[in-house]
Amino acid sequence: MLLLGLKSSGFKIPGISSVKTKVKLEKFSNESEFKEFLAKSESYTQSLYGGVSSQLFSMGAPSDRAIDLSPSGSFGESLQPLMEITEPSRVSETNVQVAGIDEPDIVKTDGKSIFFSSTAPIYGFIEPLIIEGDVGRIMPPTIFPETKVIKAFPPESISEESAIERYGNLLLKDKKLIIFSENVIYGYDVSDPKNPVESWKFTLDERNSLVTSRLQNGKLFVVTWQPISQSNPCPIPLGTIQTSITIPCDRIYYPNVIVPVDVTYNILKINPENGGVEEKVAFVGFSSQSVVYMSPNSIYTTYTFFESFTKFFYEFLEANGTDLVPEVVINRLKEIDSYNISDTSKLNEMKLTLERYYATLDSNERRRIENEFQNRIEEYAKENIRDFEKTAIVKVRNTNLEVQAVGEVPGSPLNQFSIDEYKDTVRIATTVTGGVLGLSVESMNDVYILNSNLSVQGKITNLGIGERIYSVRFIEDKGYLVTFRQIDPFYVLDLRDPSNPKKTGELKIPGFSSYLHPINKDKILGVGREEANVKLSLFDVKDPTNPREAAKYDLDEFYTQVSTTQTAFLMDTKHEVFFLPAGSSGYIFSYSGDQLKLKKVIADVSAQRAIYLDDFLYIIGDSKIVVLNENDWSQVSELNF
Repeated sequence: MLLLGLKSSGFKIPGISSVKTKVKLEKFSNESEFKEFLAKSESYTQSLYGGVSSQLFSMGAPSDRAIDLSPSGSFGESLQPLMEITEPSRVSETNVQVAGIDEPDIVKTDGKSIFFSSTAPIYGFIEPLIIEGDVGRIMPPTIFPETKVIKAFPPESISEESAIERYGNLLLKDKKLIIFSENVIYGYDVSDPKNPVESWKFTLDERNSLVTSRLQNGKLFVVTWQPISQSNPCPIPLGTIQTSITIPCDRIYYPNVIVPVDVTYNILKINPENGGVEEKVAFVGFSSQSVVYMSPNSIYTTYTFFESFTKFFYEFLEANGTDLVPEVVINRLKEIDSYNISDTSKLNEMKLTLERYYATLDSNERRRIENEFQNRIEEYAKENIRDFEKTAIVKVRNTNLEVQAVGEVPGSPLNQFSIDEYKDTVRIATTVTGGVLGLSVESMNDVYILNSNLSVQGKITNLGIGERIYSVRFIEDKGYLVTFRQIDPFYVLDLRDPSNPKKTGELKIPGFSSYLHPINKDKILGVGREEANVKLSLFDVKDPTNPREAAKYDLDEFYTQVSTTQTAFLMDTKHEVFFLPAGSSGYIFSYSGDQLKLKKVIADVSAQRAIYLDDFLYIIGDSKIVVLNENDWSQVSELNF
């Protein structure tokens, strides 16, 4: 029974390789080669996530995801009188991670029109035929979710021009509106806002699931994943757009070492004008938490996996357990490892061997060894847990979708903002959860700096022992990180020297920040929660050795969308305000003068997003749009749905 706490790392017992191989990606030549790789990986995967292991360990990644954000772009100011303006000179953009790379959201604007994809149905009522004695009843919804096309400018003339029956996240390229609606991607021509026309449709294969998408330099990048077919692993069916689209075997990458795999991650480069697939590539991976980050030059896709815990057991025995079992038992375990059977079967055999040995002991000696095993393995796990939970990172060039590099780091990232490319380095923040081993091992948080080949150059480890990451923000040569369990440690990191990054400052305050947004180079806004209320914190990081909370505001709301969706946030640097939806209301705060002041509340609109056109702020809700003049915060107009 002592085997029930054991896990993985590297392994050094004679006959078992302890050499760590630099992971590289290669392409399959044909389907037979793919099947051969799957056969080698299958027993490894089963031992980790099926049979004995599924009963021993919790493999899930943290479920409470926090999101941190990047600043919105700033735009020029208009000097023309309002009467002469036909188009706004200031147009807000979706709050994205990297400037110039658009991300999908439920609201897009081109400065003239607003495209709003509401998922909330509008309840209509059919005029009833009154018959004496009948009991009245409410009819079901008569209008379903849709994408509204709204004339937005000038604000006094706001009106709904048309509606598209498709709905979902949106991207806008000139006059092409892209709608991600469940397993179908639609392209609509919206050059005539009163008459949108479907110009193309890409239907994903039923096994293909959308991970995310980006729009850069006029091209649409789509990332999907789908389970590997054991009988027919390639070519991979992606979907249809007039004709069937597949990824051939020789465009599928795999690692030169055996790792658990059960899915392929697929990247497509699409022309948004006609839906044509220009480039495509795939690589094998594992169906765990995946994070996608896109820089101006590369796409980074991650997946978390766990090493075989039989390795952990062998290495533990060699390092700390040789005095607990006799040599004959060690030799028997070594013999079991040499068998050509799955790791699950090996573990069952190992367990049986140990139980037979325990049966030869008296009760006193057995309890002594059991306790020694438990204590030693927990201590060993604290030092070696990073060798068990890992995240693979695959770097793909944007232009031709060729794989440039692959690497791995301990732990798992929280979200896309946990990764950042700066100059010739990549920074990634991870949490090693600890609990996956079923032992009393506390979680740990690390930051790794990788070179362009994704090899580790430097690292900061053991941030917030026993806590996990709630938000991350990398800004040039600095990093900001929040962990949480009972208090909110806010860390300031100096990343100027990639080989020697340092933690320079730390601030501990109640609650936590689940989203970090840079106001300027010296101020960071944190949005999170303290007890049952939404909490806003303005952090002063001018002195990186002594960060402080310059201002705080407790909002009488339990939840804000910004905690899970960075695109719900909007900042207007000209007026020094930001917007966030919370509850059913929209809140506008000023951050001028290092203070947080509530400027305006628009209540009971089921607020979702906000945009600005010139000096007009549009609060967009499920029930209506309210337009405010940012110069005096008076209401200019509204549009009811």
